[in-house]
Amino acid sequence: MAKSWAKFPYADKKYVYTAATLKKAWDRLHRGDAEPMPKDEAAVEAWIAFHAGEFQKAHELGLKAGAAGITVANKAQAIYANYLEESDSAKLKHFQEVAERAQEQQAKEPKNANAFYWEAYALGRYAQGISIAKALAQGVGAKVKAALDTTVKLAPKHADANIALGSYHAEIIDKVGGMIGGLTYGAKKETGLKHYETALKLNPDSAIARIEYANGLVMLEGKKALSKAEKLYAEAAECEPHDAMERLDVELAKAELED
Repeated sequence: MAKSWAKFPYADKKYVYTAATLKKAWDRLHRGDAEPMPKDEAAVEAWIAFHAGEFQKAHELGLKAGAAGITVANKAQAIYANYLEESDSAKLKHFQEVAERAQEQQAKEPKNANAFYWEAYALGRYAQGISIAKALAQGVGAKVKAALDTTVKLAPKHADANIALGSYHAEIIDKVGGMIGGLTYGAKKETGLKHYETALKLNPDSAIARIEYANGLVMLEGKKALSKAEKLYAEAAECEPHDAMERLDVELAKAELED
């Protein structure tokens, strides 16, 4: 893995928070992951770096902060890998590290919702990287579903976990079909769509909720969903980003509309 991570390409002063301004903005910034603001000052500094797009710094500061910083370290590494890492092999390694660290976190903090969410996120992205079919054969799908179910049980207002659950159902039905997907993996079209809708209700300003909902609709309904999917992408492109991660989501939507 490269020692120096690629830089966030849209640096902006409005994404740079202080401890005081971060506290005021916290609820809005974390409507997606339902993460409580840490009391630990070192962990707060790691989150400040994360929101500014300094993902490697956030990761390193998070690890140095100990238990209080594991979630921000995981989130920084996972988001970096998903959006900015260009090497496929390095990307997979990042996701494996996040999943392993999250599993260790679960053992120590069994009621920490994001310990389960970041395992699910990392394994889900890892699965997409090696192919969903191969990942299902390795039992990754069951691990993702179990971790996401635990996340929403611990944090019912976790919008991002609902997005991921929607994508779980959509990806499986898309890859193995509705009948096998339902019988073998418990994947259902109606359940997937309901999770996307729940995510948007919980986090109505989310660009990524719209992007993933659009992708899921196309997987579940094919060509007849294209117009609604395009509308969702257009809405995502118009969302106002409040930090680096949200900016990456908006730029993703813009790029998709240009293709």
